[in-house]
Amino acid sequence: MRYENRADAGRRLARCLEFLRDEDAVVLGVPRGGVPVAFEVARHLGAPLDLAVVRKLPVPWQPELGFGALGEHGVRVIDRAVLAESGLDPAERETVERAERAELERRLSHLRESLPPLPVAGRTTLVVDDSLSTGAAAEAACRVARTRGAARVVLAVPVGPEAALPHLRTVADRVVCLQPLRHLGSVGAWYADFGQVTDAEVATLLAEARRATATAAGPLPGSPPESPSPDREVEVPAGPVRLCARLALPPTPPVAVAYALGNGRSCPAHQRVAAALRRAGLGTLLIDLLTEDEERTPHNVFDIVLLARRLRAATDWLRRETGLPVSHCGAGTGAGAVLAAAAEDDIRAVVCLGGRPDLAPPAALARVHAPCLFVVGARDTRLLGLNRLAADWMRCDHQVVPVPGATDLFTEPDTVEAVADLARDWFTTHLARTEGASRPLTSA
Repeated sequence: MRYENRADAGRRLARCLEFLRDEDAVVLGVPRGGVPVAFEVARHLGAPLDLAVVRKLPVPWQPELGFGALGEHGVRVIDRAVLAESGLDPAERETVERAERAELERRLSHLRESLPPLPVAGRTTLVVDDSLSTGAAAEAACRVARTRGAARVVLAVPVGPEAALPHLRTVADRVVCLQPLRHLGSVGAWYADFGQVTDAEVATLLAEARRATATAAGPLPGSPPESPSPDREVEVPAGPVRLCARLALPPTPPVAVAYALGNGRSCPAHQRVAAALRRAGLGTLLIDLLTEDEERTPHNVFDIVLLARRLRAATDWLRRETGLPVSHCGAGTGAGAVLAAAAEDDIRAVVCLGGRPDLAPPAALARVHAPCLFVVGARDTRLLGLNRLAADWMRCDHQVVPVPGATDLFTEPDTVEAVADLARDWFTTHLARTEGASRPLTSA
């Protein structure tokens, strides 16, 4: 089983952790990569999310190999077998530990700047990471939970080496590994998207989880009623199903952007693009056009007729809910859906982020009146060609912009920021679009 991304791994892992739903549990994500996984687990269980901050101790000449790990509250774990095999002498080891302890303290200060740690004393603590390698970092995270007073520690990961599990079962009260492998190889091979997670993404997910927990807890007795949150999880009716989405409305937005995905609205990259749109004053509806059950069937992901119909229903709902005109943004097969939907609706502007706009029928592409931007990774020549093929059918204003150094998922450093800037500028430029056909505009 290969995971689409860390959010997908978190949703799959969460289904195996139902036994914790009725417990007083706290989820601890291991930054950075474990936090998107933990976020999905915490949301599924309705549990609060916090961090267990650890740092791997890398062998200097082979940094992907760790001879141990450090954790907050003075936790220190040494893998004697790796240490002996590496031949690291005491002075070299001390130099590595000193540098990693300083980085740990820096990261702790940064990540805890606005959100203090949650109390875990006397509670069940679920430690979540995106994978195991030697198991040292996972052991350190479990020991961090113990030092904070956890009554019970459960460790959960999507994938890891089978050989590391017996020792970890002596550290945690229970270990859940969806895929225990005899030969793990590269962890990234088990994820379609295993891009680097930033401290900013960690902080965003942690803050969002805290807001969700506070909302679920409700107001304190005697407190005044609160106005509805401008940033909230919603269910959008679309025929026989209700689609999960996140609606965010800054003060007096001029337009609402329906940001459509076949699935994957919890992907940090899409969240960062949506956040950039909100900072520009635009409302956003980040929506999965398939339910969790539907996305397990590959055919559904490519059913553009179904996805476009769902998006039109979501667009109507968004207009009723906000009273605003609507623009469309799509990624993956959602790019084809936004164009097919725009052909039948009055949409202000459209942005396709990579994906497959060519899946929209040519006749529909020719009927789109909204100005369209195609943002594509320059290194993915096949996808770039497919986007240009779709653009060739269009009669409206349109532009194809390759992002230098990027592939289809925009996981390379700084590429997500470049994509977000392009989408933001396109929407803000075309807010005042008037009806009527416009001169085609193309770019290499």
